[in-house]
Amino acid sequence: MMPLAEMADAVLRTADGREKTALSRRFAAEWQAAREAGETPPIGHATPPDRPARPARPELLDPRDVPRRRPGSAQGRRAILHAVAHIELNAVDLHWDIIARFSGVPMPIGFHDDWVRAADEESKHFNLVCDVLEAMDCPYGTLAAHAGMWRAAEDTAHDLMARLAVVPMVLEARGLDVTPGMIDIFRRATDEPAAPQAVAAMEVIYAEEVHHVAYGAKWFHFLCGRADTDPKDAFHTLVRRHFHGALKPPFNEEKRAEAGLPPDFYWPLAEDRKAVS
Repeated sequence: MMPLAEMADAVLRTADGREKTALSRRFAAEWQAAREAGETPPIGHATPPDRPARPARPELLDPRDVPRRRPGSAQGRRAILHAVAHIELNAVDLHWDIIARFSGVPMPIGFHDDWVRAADEESKHFNLVCDVLEAMDCPYGTLAAHAGMWRAAEDTAHDLMARLAVVPMVLEARGLDVTPGMIDIFRRATDEPAAPQAVAAMEVIYAEEVHHVAYGAKWFHFLCGRADTDPKDAFHTLVRRHFHGALKPPFNEEKRAEAGLPPDFYWPLAEDRKAVS
């Protein structure tokens, strides 16, 4: 069996979205089968690319140049789902990247179990949303997409604790805040034949994203304990340093709590303008 870090590197170097997620799911299945058999497969080491391979389309634009999405129209709903697909494809790479990039950091085997599972679920999410987009005659790549989504990975490439703080505990936690509203948009779209399929896909994403935020919180606390550092203070420091944006309410406090994020982690950052840099 190929070492896990090499699997992760191979996924990152695969450009086509469907091919990337097929490889991701195959590797995840191999890893999970070995773990269920009581094995501890090798982690190995990798030197992943600074940026993952990407398909020729979608065209990637500066965030300021991406057209605004208007949910009341069919075109706007397609744009919303296209953006979700783009987020999910980036998430596949982010979860394999945390395995490859930090393969030299000694971590319990459960760390790798969690991020393999997260990468597998994100791969499933990407394909679910792509299926809906194809049913809406708007395959992934048809519309322009946000070019800045890999910035969080670049900014935290040197620090596992910072990566956990910014990616699962900020960016993915934001998904818990906004996904219920997106589900409601498609529930109300009674004139859209693919709306029930979109709702079903988004409900799967909403349920499983809680796990990914929880993995981030669990391993962030683990590293804080190993460094004898207060988790809340460390989180605030790292987010202020590495997250280029503001934490914006309203927050889904129930789902954030379920994932291990108490309000005193994120509310001070929403109220502190120094968090925007």
